[in-house]
Amino acid sequence: MLEVKNLTVNYGAITALHDVSLRVEAGTIVTLIGGNGAGKTTTLRAISGMVKPKAGQILYEGRDITGVPPHKLVGQGLAHSPEGRMVFANLTVLENLRMGAYLQRDKAVIARELEFVYATFPRLQERAAQLAGTLSGGEQQMLAIGRALMSQPKCLLLDEPSLGIAPLLVKSIFEKIVELNRTRGLTILLVEQNANLALQVSSYGYVLETGRVILAGEAASLRADPKVREAYLGG
Repeated sequence: MLEVKNLTVNYGAITALHDVSLRVEAGTIVTLIGGNGAGKTTTLRAISGMVKPKAGQILYEGRDITGVPPHKLVGQGLAHSPEGRMVFANLTVLENLRMGAYLQRDKAVIARELEFVYATFPRLQERAAQLAGTLSGGEQQMLAIGRALMSQPKCLLLDEPSLGIAPLLVKSIFEKIVELNRTRGLTILLVEQNANLALQVSSYGYVLETGRVILAGEAASLRADPKVREAYLGG
């Protein structure tokens, strides 16, 4: 579904990504792991059109989407739930969710997707009239994912869903991520600091270090790799 070929991204004089290549097969969960500054978030931002690559190519469903504006990619079924959640703090939960469906004109479809999001994250229905800025970190993460789901994506770019969230809620959110993949066939490219958890739910993984892919393989084999265990899984 998604293929990145020799992607290079610069921030001014700094090269954030060096010739990064990866593939995401339809219907799978693929994870990017690595330390802070490894280039994980930049990879997602380049795919979703938020930053412009200096070189390389991004293919989505066989089409070249390199340099395509983000809003057009949303219309093609590619959604991005960003690092830091980025909810609209002064809007209610319901208003945030409706923002996710801004390209959809059919009210029946919007109502159906809203029902699906509420069924996936019942807490959001309980908080529907509450301002998003007053939610807990975990609730805001549910809202960020729910807002992305409102655009009816085929492929979801999910950046750091466990960041700053209580461990009990992290488990719940990851269970929902797996459920979305299995029940909806949603393809997910996941960036996650909790490498152990990410590799548990993924079928394939890439390890990034200083903007380069240094290792790739089946998630189970990465979890068993001594170097990966030492560097990212706490031994």
